[in-house]
Amino acid sequence: MNATKITIKNLAKSFVTFRGKVDVLKNIDLEIEPGEFFVLLGPSGCGKSTLLNLLAGLEKPSGGELYFDQNLVANATDKFSGPFERDISMVFQSYALYPHMTVENNIAFPLTNLSPLPTPEVIKTRVKEAATLLQIDHLLDRKPSELSGGQRQRVAIGRAIVRNPKVCLMDEPLSNLDAKLRNEMRAHLKDLQKKLGVTTIYVTHDQLEAMTLGHRIAIMNNGVLQQVGTPVEIYRAPVNQFVARFIGSPTMNMLSGSLLEENGSLYLLADSIKIKLPASTAASLKAKNLKQVTLGVRPERLYVKPQNEQNLELPISVIENIGPEFLVYSFHKQGQTVIRTPDEPTGDSLSLGLDPEHLHLFDEQGYRIAE
Repeated sequence: MNATKITIKNLAKSFVTFRGKVDVLKNIDLEIEPGEFFVLLGPSGCGKSTLLNLLAGLEKPSGGELYFDQNLVANATDKFSGPFERDISMVFQSYALYPHMTVENNIAFPLTNLSPLPTPEVIKTRVKEAATLLQIDHLLDRKPSELSGGQRQRVAIGRAIVRNPKVCLMDEPLSNLDAKLRNEMRAHLKDLQKKLGVTTIYVTHDQLEAMTLGHRIAIMNNGVLQQVGTPVEIYRAPVNQFVARFIGSPTMNMLSGSLLEENGSLYLLADSIKIKLPASTAASLKAKNLKQVTLGVRPERLYVKPQNEQNLELPISVIENIGPEFLVYSFHKQGQTVIRTPDEPTGDSLSLGLDPEHLHLFDEQGYRIAE
């Protein structure tokens, strides 16, 4: 397989509607390495599918430049290469299989558009190789209507990889599958990309898919790139509150309030909740002379503590048993706080401790406060 580097420079895309000009993408700068599994993640309407269409050659940019390796493939003025010239393949959410064709003919179809046209023997060999890799070689004589959702998606992937494209683009390909099948296909997809080594760009709004599949993730919101990094980097060091809330399930707990120094300790007053901040965190905040902050902490980083060691105490509202652990919800004026714990709590409240190494602090504008 080919492995292509993609460089996106100051890329922008606007549409003109009856409501006026709509800026869908705003000055996107990205470098995607050869052979990388790169995930575009964000809520519906954030611009990720539009960016994928620009990469595919289905849309022309309103500004900026797009390179495949050193070759300029699109800009806003005089350069625009179509999908075939870019040598890309695409996997769609809806499978988009030809219902009157067999699985073999569906997978073979991209090869019939090549110039020069491969011989029937070569086509048959390459289809067989792709089908075997995807474990659907026993289904080659069937029609799409005879297949399950997972099998149809494998056929769509087979059609995408059979002609050895430079870049493979995937637009939420697993979203139509049920939860169990989605988990299985996710693992197969990651294994397949590793074997092929093709540069792959994957669009999703599912943060679990992004975390498990991507070598790196780009998180988008309102057409703006929020953060790019490995799954671990983004989970452990989100650059702002949007990223912090978007990554993680359950989402990161957030408590906003004012800082109060009392008897040598620093507290965060968040409505009726009073949180004693760890000494190292307090020292950092004092040095910055901040008055208002938002404290973020993951559900697994809130620990049940004895009464005399607590940082805060929260009422128990709801307990969910999810098998290996319990999710404890505490509802309050600022929304809710979720705690993961291996043991089912008793009583009406929880005494909780904060791990200073895993606290996240954000300023009034929502940006991460540097340590």
